[in-house]
Amino acid sequence: MKIARLGSVVAVCLALGSVSTPVAAESSTKVAVVDTQRAIMETEDGLRMQATLKKLFDSRQRELDKKQVDLQKERDDIEKQRGVLSQEALTKRVEKWQREMMQLQTVFVEYNKEMQKKQNELTQPIFQRAMGLIRRLATQKGLDLIVDKQAVPYVRSDLDLTDQLITLYNSGATPGAEGAAPAPAAAAPAPAAPAAAAKKP
Repeated sequence: MKIARLGSVVAVCLALGSVSTPVAAESSTKVAVVDTQRAIMETEDGLRMQATLKKLFDSRQRELDKKQVDLQKERDDIEKQRGVLSQEALTKRVEKWQREMMQLQTVFVEYNKEMQKKQNELTQPIFQRAMGLIRRLATQKGLDLIVDKQAVPYVRSDLDLTDQLITLYNSGATPGAEGAAPAPAAAAPAPAAPAAAAKKP
């Protein structure tokens, strides 16, 4: 009698085991990653955006770089003349150089702000469309979560959808119904741009 009962318990346990296995498999989260910044920059629109920024700001960058080089030469000349000029003349040259350097640093700050503002303005439409296409990819592939690649230390290469996103974007695909929801409120990522920074004396 005891053996019969034990056999029944084993049978029930095996039955429960066979039921629980697929349930556990179904509850696993399907995850992929996208390098959002690279995707945006390497789409055709992203490449055009970079060319536009370069055209708009290259000439000003060259002017600022030239002014910085001139001020560095002026500083070197002041150092060479330190033992020749009178204290009064040396002080005047140093003060003039300091004023010009401060002005240049102010211009650099304003230049960077303006460039960043224009970059964000040009990037935002690309970012919005890319977010919609990411949602489309997630729906098509049955994914539960897509994480920005830069937020994780390691990911298998087969889980990286960046190249697929770029190809989908460049094909002219639209986000579709699953991508029609408003994009996240987060600002568009700031891609690397030719930042200018005045060298301090």
